[in-house]
Amino acid sequence: MDKTLTALDLIAEHGGGHGADHKQWLLDQVVRILAVGDYDLWVEQYHQENPGGWDTGTAPIQGD
Repeated sequence: MDKTLTALDLIAEHGGGHGADHKQWLLDQVVRILAVGDYDLWVEQYHQENPGGWDTGTAPIQGD
């Protein structure tokens, strides 16, 4: 499966009805999928432009 479909499937599965911490986890997972091999570089650049830093969020409990 290509990474775009993987990201879209993840969004469809976890995108609705969760709190902000879970949505941040979802964003982090999508970045990890789309920035394959460059995740750490992407986060480093994000930190440079956003002093608050990157938050990986909290994974939703399975079954939620």
